[in-house]
Amino acid sequence: MPAGLDPALVAQLVAQARGQGVQLSGEGGLLAQLTKIVLESALDGELTDHLGYDRHDPAGANSGNSRNGSRSKTVLTDVGPVEIDVPRDRAGSFEPAIVKKRQRRLSGVEDLVLSLSAKGLTTGEISAHLAEVYGAQVSKQTISTITDRVMEGMAEWQNRPLDPVYPVVFLDAINVKIRDGKVANRPVYLALAVTAEGTRDILGLWVGDGGEGAKFWLQVCTEMKNRGVEDILMAVCDGLKGLPDAIEQVWPRTVVQTCVIHLLRNSFRYAARQDWDAVAKALRPVYTAPTEAAATERWLEFAEAWGARYPAIVRLWENAWAEFTPFLAFDAEIRRVICSTNAIESVNARIRRAVRARGHFPNETAALKCIYLAVMSLDPTGQGRKRWVIRWKGALNAFDVAFDGRLTAGRK
Repeated sequence: MPAGLDPALVAQLVAQARGQGVQLSGEGGLLAQLTKIVLESALDGELTDHLGYDRHDPAGANSGNSRNGSRSKTVLTDVGPVEIDVPRDRAGSFEPAIVKKRQRRLSGVEDLVLSLSAKGLTTGEISAHLAEVYGAQVSKQTISTITDRVMEGMAEWQNRPLDPVYPVVFLDAINVKIRDGKVANRPVYLALAVTAEGTRDILGLWVGDGGEGAKFWLQVCTEMKNRGVEDILMAVCDGLKGLPDAIEQVWPRTVVQTCVIHLLRNSFRYAARQDWDAVAKALRPVYTAPTEAAATERWLEFAEAWGARYPAIVRLWENAWAEFTPFLAFDAEIRRVICSTNAIESVNARIRRAVRARGHFPNETAALKCIYLAVMSLDPTGQGRKRWVIRWKGALNAFDVAFDGRLTAGRK
């Protein structure tokens, strides 16, 4: 039990409540009554500090200000709605801090609303949930007001300064449905970086105006550079045509790696379903080859065996070859973490769950708000951060050697 609480007194209160048939939780329950007592005591203490004298103290007789009764208000707390009496002063200069003027919710409720919104629940669903579970009547407009405040923090987050160098940045986009006259897919671009310390950092979110395009990625990369990113050792992407050129314009020394998983998935699009297993087995020696020369030999063997039946697969790999082979120059520890965009795909999966729950959004701002909340709630316990550091620790040491100390030099 926390220091300062008398276990015997707590047991007495619980026993008394049970004897009187009072519930522990819920409206009018013991927890609500205790919350009322604690809040009113704290408010009375604040007023005493404001006036400079205790209740009934003769020192306040000619002080120029005094207590002036109280007014009732209901605040929504973690234990449900609680009606409290807020003390007043005659001068009207008292500004309570624990429950501010016009404040109707304590912080825990706002956190709950934001958490539910991050999971994709609509304002109506959140309102119904609070009413069902907590017995609290919170309007959809109030919930919208709470979540709208997030946009202020999002603007600051989106424009924050970035690190001068990142070992790896994963680039990807997901489509969301936005109703702008009519419902249509709009791409939301994400950049996820691995920091020099091995932690994950989502650098920003950007809503495009059409299909996922290299031209828009150039704007994204330029913005990141303007926010302080001077060097990226490797950029991992899904093979979008023109994206390597966009990256090279901003960071000429960055090595661009095409996601091997995307290459395999795209290969299956050109193959009959009954040949998927055989094609996958034939391609495996290519991307697991010990060197680029060995990968080329295995590729020629694949092209000879399957080229006549599936020429489109051959063209796909040949067009992507320059961005497919960079990871083959590194040892297994680096290969393991850069051969695919799995790192950002896991983030996308969380975002898609929130987006699917909403269906479509009335505008771009609503979509960004939902995605931003989902991103901010990715690692509530901090365990994900620890796993990232463990996963990347060895690879980052190898990165600094492989890239001639650029990682260390960029941090100075």
